[in-house]
Amino acid sequence: MTDSGKQLPASRHRRPDGASDEAVAAVGKMSEALETIERARGHLYSFHQLTGHADLALDDVVKLLRDAGRDDLAEEVSRQMRGRNVLPGRWTFQIVEEYDEGYYAEFHRVSTLLHEELMEGRTHVFEAEMKERRRTAGHPAHQAAPDHEAPAT
Repeated sequence: MTDSGKQLPASRHRRPDGASDEAVAAVGKMSEALETIERARGHLYSFHQLTGHADLALDDVVKLLRDAGRDDLAEEVSRQMRGRNVLPGRWTFQIVEEYDEGYYAEFHRVSTLLHEELMEGRTHVFEAEMKERRRTAGHPAHQAAPDHEAPAT
Protein backbone atom coordinates (compact mmCIF):
# COMPACT_ATOMS: atom_id res chain seq x y z
CA MET A 1 0.00 0.00 0.00
CA THR A 2 1.04 3.58 -0.53
CA ASP A 3 0.47 6.48 1.81
CA SER A 4 -2.90 7.07 0.12
CA GLY A 5 -3.95 3.46 0.80
CA LYS A 6 -3.87 2.53 -2.88
CA GLN A 7 -2.63 -0.99 -3.54
CA LEU A 8 0.41 -1.23 -5.86
CA PRO A 9 1.59 -3.96 -8.20
CA ALA A 10 4.30 -6.27 -6.91
CA SER A 11 7.72 -4.60 -6.97
CA ARG A 12 8.94 -6.99 -9.70
CA HIS A 13 6.28 -5.47 -11.97
CA ARG A 14 6.92 -1.81 -11.22
CA ARG A 15 8.85 0.52 -13.49
CA PRO A 16 12.42 1.08 -12.31
CA ASP A 17 13.41 4.64 -11.46
CA GLY A 18 14.35 6.55 -14.59
CA ALA A 19 12.81 4.10 -17.07
CA SER A 20 11.14 6.05 -19.88
CA ASP A 21 7.76 5.34 -21.41
CA GLU A 22 9.58 4.37 -24.60
CA ALA A 23 11.80 1.86 -22.77
CA VAL A 24 8.79 0.30 -21.06
CA ALA A 25 6.98 0.10 -24.41
CA ALA A 26 10.03 -1.40 -26.16
CA VAL A 27 10.47 -4.10 -23.53
CA GLY A 28 6.72 -4.75 -23.55
CA LYS A 29 6.78 -5.18 -27.32
CA MET A 30 9.82 -7.48 -27.02
CA SER A 31 7.90 -9.59 -24.48
CA GLU A 32 4.99 -9.80 -26.90
CA ALA A 33 7.36 -10.87 -29.68
CA LEU A 34 8.93 -13.52 -27.44
CA GLU A 35 5.48 -14.85 -26.54
CA THR A 36 4.79 -15.15 -30.27
CA ILE A 37 8.07 -17.03 -30.73
CA GLU A 38 7.07 -19.36 -27.87
CA ARG A 39 3.83 -20.09 -29.70
CA ALA A 40 5.71 -20.68 -32.97
CA ARG A 41 8.06 -23.04 -31.13
CA GLY A 42 5.04 -24.95 -29.85
CA HIS A 43 3.77 -25.28 -33.40
CA LEU A 44 7.20 -26.52 -34.46
CA TYR A 45 7.04 -29.21 -31.77
CA SER A 46 3.53 -30.10 -32.98
CA PHE A 47 4.91 -30.39 -36.52
CA HIS A 48 7.66 -32.66 -35.17
CA GLN A 49 5.24 -34.93 -33.29
CA LEU A 50 2.60 -35.02 -36.03
CA THR A 51 5.17 -35.85 -38.70
CA GLY A 52 6.62 -38.60 -36.52
CA HIS A 53 3.17 -39.99 -35.85
CA ALA A 54 2.38 -40.04 -39.58
CA ASP A 55 5.67 -41.81 -40.31
CA LEU A 56 4.89 -44.50 -37.74
CA ALA A 57 1.39 -44.90 -39.21
CA LEU A 58 3.03 -45.90 -42.48
CA ASP A 59 3.99 -49.19 -40.82
CA ASP A 60 0.28 -50.02 -40.67
CA VAL A 61 -0.20 -48.89 -44.27
CA VAL A 62 2.60 -51.21 -45.44
CA LYS A 63 1.19 -54.16 -43.46
CA LEU A 64 -2.34 -53.59 -44.73
CA LEU A 65 -1.13 -53.33 -48.33
CA ARG A 66 0.81 -56.58 -47.94
CA ASP A 67 -2.28 -58.23 -46.39
CA ALA A 68 -4.27 -56.98 -49.40
CA GLY A 69 -1.80 -58.68 -51.72
CA ARG A 70 -0.31 -55.42 -52.97
CA ASP A 71 3.37 -55.98 -52.17
CA ASP A 72 4.27 -53.62 -55.02
CA LEU A 73 2.47 -50.71 -53.37
CA ALA A 74 3.67 -51.72 -49.90
CA GLU A 75 7.23 -51.59 -51.20
CA GLU A 76 6.62 -48.19 -52.81
CA VAL A 77 5.30 -46.72 -49.54
CA SER A 78 8.09 -48.32 -47.55
CA ARG A 79 10.90 -47.29 -49.90
CA GLN A 80 9.68 -43.76 -50.69
CA MET A 81 8.03 -42.58 -47.48
CA ARG A 82 8.96 -44.49 -44.31
CA GLY A 83 11.83 -42.74 -42.57
CA ARG A 84 12.11 -40.09 -45.27
CA ASN A 85 13.89 -36.83 -44.49
CA VAL A 86 11.47 -33.89 -44.37
CA LEU A 87 14.26 -31.54 -45.48
CA PRO A 88 17.56 -32.58 -47.07
CA GLY A 89 19.44 -34.59 -44.44
CA ARG A 90 16.98 -33.75 -41.67
CA TRP A 91 14.25 -35.39 -39.70
CA THR A 92 12.03 -33.09 -37.68
CA PHE A 93 14.04 -33.56 -34.46
CA GLN A 94 17.02 -32.02 -36.22
CA ILE A 95 14.94 -29.04 -37.35
CA VAL A 96 13.69 -28.55 -33.78
CA GLU A 97 17.25 -28.71 -32.43
CA GLU A 98 18.56 -26.19 -34.94
CA TYR A 99 15.70 -23.81 -34.19
CA ASP A 100 16.11 -24.17 -30.42
CA GLU A 101 19.89 -23.80 -30.43
CA GLY A 102 19.96 -20.99 -32.98
CA TYR A 103 17.09 -18.59 -33.56
CA TYR A 104 15.15 -19.36 -30.38
CA ALA A 105 18.19 -19.18 -28.09
CA GLU A 106 19.32 -15.87 -29.59
CA PHE A 107 15.81 -14.38 -29.41
CA HIS A 108 15.59 -15.36 -25.75
CA ARG A 109 19.09 -13.94 -25.05
CA VAL A 110 18.24 -10.58 -26.61
CA SER A 111 14.92 -10.42 -24.77
CA THR A 112 16.70 -11.07 -21.47
CA LEU A 113 19.27 -8.40 -22.33
CA LEU A 114 16.54 -5.79 -22.85
CA HIS A 115 14.86 -6.72 -19.57
CA GLU A 116 18.17 -6.49 -17.70
CA GLU A 117 19.39 -3.27 -19.32
CA LEU A 118 16.13 -1.33 -19.38
CA MET A 119 13.97 -2.79 -16.59
CA GLU A 120 16.59 -4.01 -14.07
CA GLY A 121 15.45 -7.55 -14.82
CA ARG A 122 11.83 -6.81 -13.95
CA THR A 123 9.16 -8.58 -15.94
CA HIS A 124 5.78 -7.55 -17.31
CA VAL A 125 6.17 -3.87 -16.38
CA PHE A 126 4.23 -2.79 -19.48
CA GLU A 127 1.40 -5.22 -18.68
CA ALA A 128 1.30 -4.22 -15.00
CA GLU A 129 0.98 -0.56 -15.97
CA MET A 130 -1.80 -1.43 -18.40
CA LYS A 131 -3.54 -3.34 -15.62
CA GLU A 132 -3.27 -0.29 -13.34
CA ARG A 133 -4.90 1.87 -16.01
CA ARG A 134 -7.74 -0.61 -16.53
CA ARG A 135 -8.57 -1.90 -13.04
CA THR A 136 -11.19 -0.48 -10.71
CA ALA A 137 -9.46 0.53 -7.49
CA GLY A 138 -11.02 -1.05 -4.43
CA HIS A 139 -12.98 -3.67 -6.38
CA PRO A 140 -12.22 -7.15 -4.96
CA ALA A 141 -11.85 -8.66 -8.44
CA HIS A 142 -9.48 -5.89 -9.53
CA GLN A 143 -6.68 -6.24 -6.96
CA ALA A 144 -3.24 -5.10 -8.08
CA ALA A 145 -1.66 -8.32 -6.81
CA PRO A 146 -2.69 -11.48 -4.95
CA ASP A 147 -2.99 -11.08 -1.20
CA HIS A 148 -0.01 -13.39 -0.67
CA GLU A 149 2.10 -11.10 -2.88
CA ALA A 150 1.88 -7.92 -0.85
CA PRO A 151 4.08 -5.36 -2.63
CA ALA A 152 6.79 -3.48 -0.83
CA THR A 153 6.27 0.26 -0.86
